[in-house]
Amino acid sequence: MAPHLSPSDVHGADLPDWRIFPATLATVVHTGTMITGVEFVSRIMQVAEEHNHHPDVALSYPRVVVTLTSHDVGAVTERDVAMARAITTIAEEMELAMDLADFKVLEIAIDAMDLDAVRPFWEAVLGYVPGSRPEDLVDPLGLRPLVWFQQMDVPRPERNSVHLDVHVPEDEAGARVAAALAAGGRLVDGGAAPSFWVLADAEGNEACVCTWRSEPDPGGA
Repeated sequence: MAPHLSPSDVHGADLPDWRIFPATLATVVHTGTMITGVEFVSRIMQVAEEHNHHPDVALSYPRVVVTLTSHDVGAVTERDVAMARAITTIAEEMELAMDLADFKVLEIAIDAMDLDAVRPFWEAVLGYVPGSRPEDLVDPLGLRPLVWFQQMDVPRPERNSVHLDVHVPEDEAGARVAAALAAGGRLVDGGAAPSFWVLADAEGNEACVCTWRSEPDPGGA
């Protein structure tokens, strides 16, 4: 089993066209046409077979979204870093631009006092399955947002029990927060920035804008 890499390890791995998100590396490659996109994906698959490590690829017009994770450990490892470098080389050879300005990862967080009592309901109603962490539920097809459960020690009736976590590249986070505030939102708590900002809409519904710095070391205690 490959060792986990911490978010700070990945951030320092000299991958300027990739960003670290929860347990994944991601990039967006602008292919311009579907034919070019198919060629790019085909070349990725050839390299993936050589590495015996397969990325998740979403082909659409006019871009390809690539995410990398080591599914056997539920985290990013050196295998993902090596694969990211190989994919970057393919993009450079095909003269394709890589840009994550519009990329984000959405998660749904549910506060609960008794996780064991609450989790089975959401697993059943969503048709989700347990994730790599005990607090996670995931879409078995990998198409819908992860749901995670936040342990609460005391009830917090002043806030909703469900909020959204929006993970964005660190260099996009400030602009995303500013846009939300300009759109009528308010800053609930900025004390953890630049890891995350807690925002709320005009009626108090909360969302967190998160960066890679909010992610714990998956190999830690």
